[in-house]
Amino acid sequence: MKDVKIIVCAKQIPDPEAPFSNVSVNVEKKEVLVDAPDVISPYDENALEAAIRIKEELGGKITVLSMGRKVSDTVLRKTLAAGADSLILLEDPAFERLESRSIAHVLALAIKKIGEYDLILTGRQAGDWDSGQVGLILAEVLGIPSVSLARSIKVKDGSVVVEKLVPVGYEVVEAGLPALVTVSNEVGELRYVARTKMMALLRRPMSIPKWGTRHLEPGAEALKPVDLTELCPPPDMRRECVFLEGSSPDEKAGKLAAVFKELR
Repeated sequence: MKDVKIIVCAKQIPDPEAPFSNVSVNVEKKEVLVDAPDVISPYDENALEAAIRIKEELGGKITVLSMGRKVSDTVLRKTLAAGADSLILLEDPAFERLESRSIAHVLALAIKKIGEYDLILTGRQAGDWDSGQVGLILAEVLGIPSVSLARSIKVKDGSVVVEKLVPVGYEVVEAGLPALVTVSNEVGELRYVARTKMMALLRRPMSIPKWGTRHLEPGAEALKPVDLTELCPPPDMRRECVFLEGSSPDEKAGKLAAVFKELR
């Protein structure tokens, strides 16, 4: 298979290497604030490196897709310097602090607008919230097969062959194209981009497409932001600890099953 069309989803996040002292919580706005420079999420850099290797072997085109309220093309031009062919920014106030399903929904609308693709690569999880949900939800929304936790990716004969990480090693999984793969750090770090090359790219005038809700199909406006209160148990929630006694594991298991039945 030649000329593989690849879309890489790359999230811009505060530098995860920032010290804890730079992190604070705005109680009134219910926001987590990080006083650190923005970078590309490290796992998404792994995904870009995997895409570049496929392009070097088979040819093709890499489109990088990134979304947020205020997305910096200065940070994301690093993807172009490394080897991507085009960059599209999804930028809109409505895209701020979205939960995973809403993010996947917007990305799906943008991918449909882009048109043809063979492979979508995302990081295994984001470097800020670490939820690991968006990639797999995105595949479900698009109705394409997905493989998670890739340590190696090969494209051949209209399919993608992935070495997928499992607790005791890895297993080989094959899926037909188009498909989505979430990439782990075992793939390898993004190749070094020379400072001179990066500075030359930043000085060069460049028109980078920016899409908001008005550029996408109807539905991007029905988005749900993250609510930190949903991540906490209700303040009036009661907790009880019960010790189940028994002379054997089977007897203890039976008592535990009885407790679960009562709670249903």
